[in-house]
Amino acid sequence: MKTLISSALLLGFVSVAAVPAFSSPQPRNPQVNADTVSAEALKVHDSAIVIDTHCDVTQRLVDENFDLVGPLNGGQFNFESAKKGNLGAEFFSIWVEPDLYKGRDAHRTLELIDAVYQQAAKHPDQMMMAFTADDIERAHREHKLAALMGIEGGHSIENSIPLLRDYYRLGVRYMTLTWSNSLDWANSSGDQNKPGAPHNPDGLTPFGKQVVLEMNRLGMMVDISHVADDTFWAAIQTTKAPVIASHSDARAIADAPRNMTDDMLRAVAKNGGVVQVNYYSAFISQDYRNASNAQSAEVAKAKDDLKAKYAAEGKQVTYGDLEKLERSYADRIPRPPLSALIDNIDHIAKVAGIDHVGLGSDFDGVSGQLPQGIDSAADLPKITAALLARGYSPEDCRKILGGNLLRVLRDVERVSHEMQAGHE
Repeated sequence: MKTLISSALLLGFVSVAAVPAFSSPQPRNPQVNADTVSAEALKVHDSAIVIDTHCDVTQRLVDENFDLVGPLNGGQFNFESAKKGNLGAEFFSIWVEPDLYKGRDAHRTLELIDAVYQQAAKHPDQMMMAFTADDIERAHREHKLAALMGIEGGHSIENSIPLLRDYYRLGVRYMTLTWSNSLDWANSSGDQNKPGAPHNPDGLTPFGKQVVLEMNRLGMMVDISHVADDTFWAAIQTTKAPVIASHSDARAIADAPRNMTDDMLRAVAKNGGVVQVNYYSAFISQDYRNASNAQSAEVAKAKDDLKAKYAAEGKQVTYGDLEKLERSYADRIPRPPLSALIDNIDHIAKVAGIDHVGLGSDFDGVSGQLPQGIDSAADLPKITAALLARGYSPEDCRKILGGNLLRVLRDVERVSHEMQAGHE
């Protein structure tokens, strides 16, 4: 479950060397109606290969026997919404809730991977498995959704480099080094300010650095969303390839440990990577975050009570059960405007540069806590309309919508080829 995390103290890292500045365009209409998408905006949106790097619908595929051809039923992602939103490629999140699947991390990981393959096999006219940047472009030409996978949390590899390699062979093309739980070899932002939590003083252990370098060699993108600040810096110093933040926002706007400081944004730019903005309201709006934090203890108790109830009945609580409970609390808080999401894109573009920002929605992973106007993948054109209203050019929009991520994936593939050829 994608739960809220408490604020952490910022670590005093030295500022990273400046990157070429992107001057934010002058807005033509910053108060664009989220429900209005002009023909001009649709034309620009439809000209892009739109890539989203984080969607948790995979949990529904396994736990609810959900089929992507079916109606949303309260979710945010299916084939119909993806088509309406001109979504070209989706990274399905392979996320294992560590408390629910203790000792079965790899088993659950394989179930989730299999579920994605099953959808591609059942609906070959609508979706194809993709493993490379070229595959994404081929799927786009064939008017199919490119299905890629990213593991969310290094606990899935169970401290095994061979298992990491197996996941790559099965099609996983990024791995988030940690989820909200720290590992033997990497620290999580979820534990960053938690007394008694395990913590490696170097950010990454020697094994953790080996994981990063093996990901480079394989051609698997290193994802630094969720990691603690010191692990971020250790990963940046270790990697030989560009990194991604698959679903993160700007800490200058919403002070969440999950979000990235300006120095981090500059470091990702210097590395050649990309920050994919998360649509989660508590990461894009400080006001929403404050309201959400005010009820977080109540939500945590309700979740514990639900788990205890299920355990007493001899049943296993599912992600969907917890998501419904969280949504009931989230519905008490007014959603921030779409402009809050665009503000994060704008900030990252200013600090890191226009070539280093993209989209990582977290659809079906934030208990419906999305900004106004964004209810499913069908609403993606509204983001393009809002960017154009801010004065972004069509070419800049295409970079944000997917071009930047596609470039990074190609660079990661290139580094992999060089390392495997012995030219590192």
